[in-house]
Amino acid sequence: MNTKVRVTANAEGNVVSLSTENPTYGFIRVEQTRMVFNDKGWATKKVMSALIYGEASDLISFGYFNGQELPGKIVVKESLEAFNRVNPDRDYKIAGKTGIICCLDGQPIYRKTFYTEDTNATDELKPHNNTGAIREAVNISDVEEVTAL
Repeated sequence: MNTKVRVTANAEGNVVSLSTENPTYGFIRVEQTRMVFNDKGWATKKVMSALIYGEASDLISFGYFNGQELPGKIVVKESLEAFNRVNPDRDYKIAGKTGIICCLDGQPIYRKTFYTEDTNATDELKPHNNTGAIREAVNISDVEEVTAL
């Protein structure tokens, strides 16, 4: 059902991408195709990606190459606490194309993907309960599309 995790190169063909803010740090992008189930049991095939962060010199020394298979999997973690305290907006869980932030009892849910070598790791999901706001946004966008025609 799930493919192996693979290392991917950036647009320039490099496996290690350097931070624009501090080039002594960087990341490696990995991706995996997984079967994902929604809360109604519907299965879909989804390409998941994650970033492996580290010091650029360490990441380069690992010798990863484009297309290399890695052991493990990519998991989703959702939380009511921001993963990035400096820029918490970066990891909001957004409801599809609505732009609406998914919330649980008024608190925003944060969502991020992680690579782990643990093949038994599972996703840690938080259900949202602001369905009304999301449905309203979808209905408004449907009306706007119809009136634009």
